[in-house]
Amino acid sequence: MSPELAQIMRSCSRPEGVEDLLEVVGNNSSGTNRNDSSSVLDALRDRARLAEGRHAPPSAGIIDSASGRAAETVGAGTRGFDASKKINGRKHHIAVDTVGLLICVLVTGADTQDRTAARDLLARLKHHCPSVPHLWADSGYTGTLIDRARSLFGITLDIVAKLAGQVGVVVLHRRWVVEPSLAWINQHCRSVRDCERLPEHHEAIVRWAISTTSKLLT
Repeated sequence: MSPELAQIMRSCSRPEGVEDLLEVVGNNSSGTNRNDSSSVLDALRDRARLAEGRHAPPSAGIIDSASGRAAETVGAGTRGFDASKKINGRKHHIAVDTVGLLICVLVTGADTQDRTAARDLLARLKHHCPSVPHLWADSGYTGTLIDRARSLFGITLDIVAKLAGQVGVVVLHRRWVVEPSLAWINQHCRSVRDCERLPEHHEAIVRWAISTTSKLLT
C-alpha cells in the first residue's frame, strides 16, 4: 500500500483491528497488479463473511445497476442519457454476494442497457470471483444474456420479475439484497455525482464507498 493511501486511510475513524487488516492487505498486494481499492474491499468482504459463519468466497450473487448524474469534467465519450430515469451521466453496474457485499463494479455511460453491460460485468465477475455459479437479476437482464452467461461463463442467471399487479415497493425474493448496496454507494458524496474523467476512477470510488460502510467495518 502506498504511503499516501495509508495516510488517507489512517485519517479516517476506523474500528479497532482494521489498521492491522490494512497492513496485511498492503503486504499481500505488493508485487501484484491488483489495485489498492480492490484488495481492501476483498479483504474486508472476506472478513465480514467469515464473521457471519460463511465461507469467504461467495457462491451466489445478484447483479443490478443505477444511473447517476455526471459533472462537466466527464467527457461525452464516457457518458450518456438514461431515458427511463431522465439522467445524463454514467451508470454503475454491480455484482454483490447474497448479503449485499460488493464483488465487482463496472462503470459505463448511462445510456448503456443493463443486458449489454452485463456481458463485461459477468466476464469481470468470472475472472475476479470464479466461485460464483449462480446469479439473480431483474427483468432488464432477459434475452440472450441468460444463454450467454451459461455457455461462456458457466453461470446460471435467474430472472426475478415483478409480481403480477404489483403496486408500490415490494420486497422481491433475492433481488432486494442489492438495493441496500446501491444505497450505500449513494451515501458517499463522491458517488452521488460522478466527477471522474475516467470510468476506472469512478469504479475505484465505488469500491471505497462500499469499503467504508459500517457493515464491513464492524
